[in-house]
Amino acid sequence: MSEFTYDLDAVQRITAGAVGPRGQRVFYVQARRGARLITLATEKEQVRALAEAISRLLDTLAEKNPRLTTSDDLFVADMSLEEPLEPEFRVAQMGLGYDAERDLVILLVQGLEGDDESEPPTARLSASRPQMRALAIHAAQVVAAGRPICGNCGRPIDPVGHFCPQRNGHGPVMTTQ
Repeated sequence: MSEFTYDLDAVQRITAGAVGPRGQRVFYVQARRGARLITLATEKEQVRALAEAISRLLDTLAEKNPRLTTSDDLFVADMSLEEPLEPEFRVAQMGLGYDAERDLVILLVQGLEGDDESEPPTARLSASRPQMRALAIHAAQVVAAGRPICGNCGRPIDPVGHFCPQRNGHGPVMTTQ
């Protein structure tokens, strides 16, 4: 696969976000270059994994070449999603890479396959290390803003509580919110 459906090189903005009430949120990754805005629908766990992978990659790069660590404190005033929230496709897989020559982090995305036999949509987004660090921090915050996790079973607790199988039928776990 040599050509990408969407190719935004050196984006000016990249973010992740969620829309909707806790427990029913829809997650997105979004990038802008000039007038071109790309919105991709994702799962919560994909956003969590992306944040962790970006952090690991940037930490590894800093360990291998300490001179690269000089500009990672990018101040980003607004990481909110832009309207309209019309996703180009739903994300199936994501991968990260690094272009050392241009000092850009590359995010490769493949969408779910369609009903027909056509190739799934793909996107290639490249951003600076500071932009990706900001994305990782913000994405982790977006994920953490969801429902609290039960300490017994690891499942999310709804605002009205939840039934915890680890409590062996001894009543629901209630949230304190």
